[in-house]
Amino acid sequence: MSCFQCCMSERRIARKSLKKSIQEYHDTKTLASFANISFKSDSSRRRYITEEIKKIGKGNIAAQIFTFRELCVATQNFNPDSLIGEGGFGRVYKGHIESKNQVVAVKQLDRNGFQGNREFLVEVLMLSLLHHPNLVNLVGYCADGDQRVLVYEFMPNGSLEDHLLELPPGKVPLDWNTRMKIASGAAKGLEYLHEQANPPVIYRDFKASNILLDEEFNPKLSDFGLAKLGPTGDKSHVSTRVMGTYGYCAPEYALTGQLTTKSDVYSFGVVFLEIITGRRVIDNSRPTEEQNLVAWAQPLFKDRRKFTLMADPSLEGAYPIKGLYQALAVAAMCLQEEATTRPLISDVVTAIEYLATGKKQEENVDEGNGEKCDCPVAGTDGAETEADS
Repeated sequence: MSCFQCCMSERRIARKSLKKSIQEYHDTKTLASFANISFKSDSSRRRYITEEIKKIGKGNIAAQIFTFRELCVATQNFNPDSLIGEGGFGRVYKGHIESKNQVVAVKQLDRNGFQGNREFLVEVLMLSLLHHPNLVNLVGYCADGDQRVLVYEFMPNGSLEDHLLELPPGKVPLDWNTRMKIASGAAKGLEYLHEQANPPVIYRDFKASNILLDEEFNPKLSDFGLAKLGPTGDKSHVSTRVMGTYGYCAPEYALTGQLTTKSDVYSFGVVFLEIITGRRVIDNSRPTEEQNLVAWAQPLFKDRRKFTLMADPSLEGAYPIKGLYQALAVAAMCLQEEATTRPLISDVVTAIEYLATGKKQEENVDEGNGEKCDCPVAGTDGAETEADS
């Protein structure tokens, strides 16, 4: 993995030595069994859920418990005018919690949809026990009757998908540095889940619509209902039902159901390629040979003369050429067919942090200056070698 050999800097070693276990996760068996429990369906369900969250969270859950009435007030009875998003799990409304004087995003889960009690509880626990600047904050939840509602901090710039893949006419596209900033922060969120949480957490649903953006376009991962605890001890993977979004799932996971942190690294590679190209991973409106983004990109990875063909046309050439080469090198490494050949997410973070620094990017704008790029990822020849391997 020559592209990443020089990523092992003193800063990386220091980060590894400072890794701290999440204390609330020390009882792995309890949380793992909880995630697979069958929940009661009688009138005591709400009390049961609340008691289980408190018990497993060991009193450390800071999320507020809301009544459904409070959330009706906050969203003006879930007024359609307040609707800010809609997905497979339910609708999201902008609301205002008067007692906190806080603007929030209120996700009302579809009572007939996939995300039931198990996924609801996993998300409450994950977001209550894991805290990082690049993970969305859970304000509270509601489990009144058959209602399942999650209340998050409000992210004023919506999702990465809103600014990248569904850009309406007249809206200014993201510039190169903002794209790299978003990629860097999202990678740091995964790094926290993979390398600081103990046991590690596999996100399993990394995609552009789940990367939310604050007022300064800082990214935060959201939607943890599909997250799984990673392998512990001498286990190399966890086996689970294949879930997630088509196109983003790693090939070995889609084929076998065997899940590792490298599965998330593949999904990151897909999203990073979307960030670079401005193309959706699956786009049936394009010619047949271009409908699958990864399949379209793989042959182009092997010829750096074609790298500029992969840049988002909306950038209008406003990107550092060597920065583009290095970004594509990172994407190619993450998208390796064999999971074992993909980099660790911490190595990805180190590489993309370099790409996210505007000053050094400017030094690489001239394509024809012949200077060797001194960034943490090897030069563009490294991109070709790794993509060919």
